[in-house]
Formats: sequence, C-alpha cells, structure tokens
Amino acid sequence: MNSKQSISSFSIGVLTLLLGAVVTTSAMGAELPKRKPGLWELRTQVQGMTAGTTIQMCIDAQTDNLIQQRANDKERCSTMDVQRGPGKATIHAVCKAESSTVTMDGVYTGDFSSSYRSEMKMHYDPPIHGMSESNMSQEAKWLGPCKPGQKGGDVVMSNMGGFNMNEMLKNPRFQELTKQRQGH
Repeated sequence: MNSKQSISSFSIGVLTLLLGAVVTTSAMGAELPKRKPGLWELRTQVQGMTAGTTIQMCIDAQTDNLIQQRANDKERCSTMDVQRGPGKATIHAVCKAESSTVTMDGVYTGDFSSSYRSEMKMHYDPPIHGMSESNMSQEAKWLGPCKPGQKGGDVVMSNMGGFNMNEMLKNPRFQELTKQRQGH
C-alpha cells in the first residue's frame, strides 16, 4: 500500500472519531476549561459497532490550539455553539467532512481537568460511505504525564498504531486530501 492509499484509508477509517475529537477540542479551547497537559485516554464507542476504540493522546497547549484552529476554520465548521452549565456543556456544530455537511449535537459532563464523558449524535447530509447518522459516546480520563519519548500530539489508537496529530494536520498531502474530500 502506498502512502497516499495509507492516508486515504486512515482518514476514512477514523473520520467519525477525528471529527468528534476536533469538535470536542475546539469547544474546549473556546468555551470549556483546557485539558490538563499530559496523557489522556479516550474510550470511544460508536453505536452499531461491536468493538470500541481506545485512543491515548499526549496533550499539550500546542496540540489543543492547532486542533482548535483547524476546527474553528469557518470553511470547515460554519457553526460552533457551546452552552455551559455547572459540570456540563452542550454543543451544536455544523462542519464539512468529505463532501458532506455534518451536524453534531453533543452533551459533555465532567470536570475536564481529570475526566469527562460525551454523548454525540452526528447527521451526515449527504451520507458518507452509506452512513447518514452515527451516535458516539466517549469517556476520557487523564492518566498522568506523557510517556517517555512522547511529544505533544502523539496519538496511539488500539489496533491501528500511532501518529502525531500536529504533524498530520500540517502535512500538505493530508491537507490536500482533506480539501479533495470536502469537494474543493
């Protein structure tokens, strides 16, 4: 498999997970308390899938800021409405993914410094790869400092290996693939 196929397969396989992470991170940067720097574990379950996915991500200010910057790009997300309450936040977002408009409504609970939980409902118009909607739940917890050798943006996904989100988002080939998938 060549690197372009690898990036394409990767982007299709984790589209729902990354969109949820992008929306969550951008909302955190804009309206919710920042996550504590260090190693976070996110356990994600998408309704209809038997196995969940576990992601460990080394978080630092640069990573949260870069993801927030990408998510707040009006070309990608035309709407990002966050309402806060004690220990709870609701989010309504409208973003582009591939050639589809994704409408996401989510409820987030927790202290956001050591743990939080989210329930997200996403609607895809037109459907993406035959999927018109998805429901995703996520539990996140702070595990401690990043592991030796890890740097901000390092992500390790169960059964999929690892990558650095900062480098991926800055990669011109990934940016071009993203633009192609958005129909630009």
